[in-house]
Amino acid sequence: MVANGVKVKLNRLTVMGAIAAVATAVSATAVLSQGNSEIAIDGSSTVFPITEAVAEDFQIENAGINVTVGVSGTGGGFTRFCAGETDISNASRPIKTEEIEACQAAGIEYIELPIAYDALTVVVNSENTLLDSITVEELKTLWAPEAQGTITLWSQIRDGFPDETINLYGPGTDSGTFDYFTEAIVGDSGASRADYTASEDDNVLVQGVASDPFALGYFGFAYYEANSSRLKALAIDNGDGPVAPTRENVENGTYQPLSRPLFIYVNAEAAQRPEIQAFVEYYLTNTDLVTEVGYVPLPARAYELSQQHFSEGATGTRFANRDIVGIDIEELLQLEAE
Repeated sequence: MVANGVKVKLNRLTVMGAIAAVATAVSATAVLSQGNSEIAIDGSSTVFPITEAVAEDFQIENAGINVTVGVSGTGGGFTRFCAGETDISNASRPIKTEEIEACQAAGIEYIELPIAYDALTVVVNSENTLLDSITVEELKTLWAPEAQGTITLWSQIRDGFPDETINLYGPGTDSGTFDYFTEAIVGDSGASRADYTASEDDNVLVQGVASDPFALGYFGFAYYEANSSRLKALAIDNGDGPVAPTRENVENGTYQPLSRPLFIYVNAEAAQRPEIQAFVEYYLTNTDLVTEVGYVPLPARAYELSQQHFSEGATGTRFANRDIVGIDIEELLQLEAE
């Protein structure tokens, strides 16, 4: 069973790029004009594997309902969502103030639902024998804006490293992973050097690091796990010694500061449609799919609270404009939404 589960996970991630391209090519007008048997989803590439797995299994059990899942990045997904073009938005960070305002201006209300944990993972090529771990300070030295054009060699990161060029790979600026990483590591969301290979498609980042022995990059844990034979995940030292990105370390709270919640945002008006209700309920109850594609399920109580919020149509955000590093999901879900 374990072997089959891994095979399913790898197959889903391998075909992700092709599926995303097809889904993205379908215009919002085409999707929404076909009636209430269509569910349009876009947003985070990190959340994509979970939502795509849910969509695949949901459609098998619900013939006649077509679910399209695009990958525009968290920011790009919110742009479409707040324009009323999609029913659900995948997000690897909470909604931002300017996105809240855009939704308000368009009359779009939303239901915010955390759906999993991710261990945002820093990786190097599998042939890299220089290091097995990296400190938060070393990552800040490497990725801060002032590093652009100045911190270019491995020898500048740690004494004894060779004078080889570090080739960096990371998400683009529309990515929630970019926002979270820069806030957690650099200290300011969006503050980053720009002289690196950026892509909203995590498979491009995987390929870049896997083909370059002196590369370093970061993306969601599922993409590392699906390519672990070609990549090495670095343990992160936040001052108390190196901690590896594992499910156990995410659950016990020791993988900091790169452990984070993932979300879907549901258009509150669309949530009145039976197929949206069925899909979201399926999403929140089939949490084994979270594990299957390489992420960490939330505590059972968190899913119960999310189901309650969805069934009550509780709109607004509990996570925006808060420090979400090391947050208690259950505690936040019991706060009043803003």
